[in-house]
Amino acid sequence: MPRELDEWHARTGGFVARPSFDEYAEKYAKYFVMQRRDGILELRMHTDDGPAHFDFAVHNAWAQAWLEIGNDPRNEVVILTGTGDRWLGAPDTAPQDPAESARRMTSGPFPPDFGYEHGYYDATKLVENFVFGIDVPTISAINGPSIAHTEFALLCDITLAAETATISDPHFLAGTAPGDGQQLTLQELAGTKRASYHLYTGLPIDARRALELGLVNEVLPAPDLLPRAWELAETIMKQPRTTRRLTHAIAVRPWKRRLVHDLGFGTAHEMFGIGAQSR
Repeated sequence: MPRELDEWHARTGGFVARPSFDEYAEKYAKYFVMQRRDGILELRMHTDDGPAHFDFAVHNAWAQAWLEIGNDPRNEVVILTGTGDRWLGAPDTAPQDPAESARRMTSGPFPPDFGYEHGYYDATKLVENFVFGIDVPTISAINGPSIAHTEFALLCDITLAAETATISDPHFLAGTAPGDGQQLTLQELAGTKRASYHLYTGLPIDARRALELGLVNEVLPAPDLLPRAWELAETIMKQPRTTRRLTHAIAVRPWKRRLVHDLGFGTAHEMFGIGAQSR
């Protein structure tokens, strides 16, 4: 935010304070390591400073983090990446098998009121808040293979991938309908027919194939991944603030349409399927 506007808010009074970086960086420290330099915010997903593990707590926390990050006007470009050699890992699963991990998450035990609060509501807000709540350019750096939830990387304006990165949706292999976000990114970017094949088979898409299909923009050696993300972010920052933000609005528009049309439908079907099987 321009300093003059900040000072005007302080003089006139009555304005509600925006989120403080120091406060929300600490609040979400269990889930992200955050650093900000010259308006560029890097979010590094982690669990105990290793690859992030996805669970119901993450489901809830990430959705709230997107809102606070998006509501801080001092965030001008966002870089999203993972820790170590994986985008998302799975606790107590060896080898890191996507289908087995998804099966464990969808077979319970479930939190109280799972069907709506932790299932439908958290799942939809997890994706909606990322797309509708962050109004600045976004860059993702997929640092390695993932058990799931690479949709956030694909929803970013620019997506970089390490040579070892993979993209997959394991829901069907775990006996669950794939409806909570990854399927939308595959359908939108890879096309209906290709998406259906990968949803049914669960076969991962490697980095080079992802580049061919238009899922990612660049494939890089792992050591070059984050430096390239920062290079792009710094290039973006050379343009005026309104230009950056309005360009993002144009870039994200197709995702907003897709989510409005299809996210609730897919998530409801996934949750119904889980509920029907548990009875």
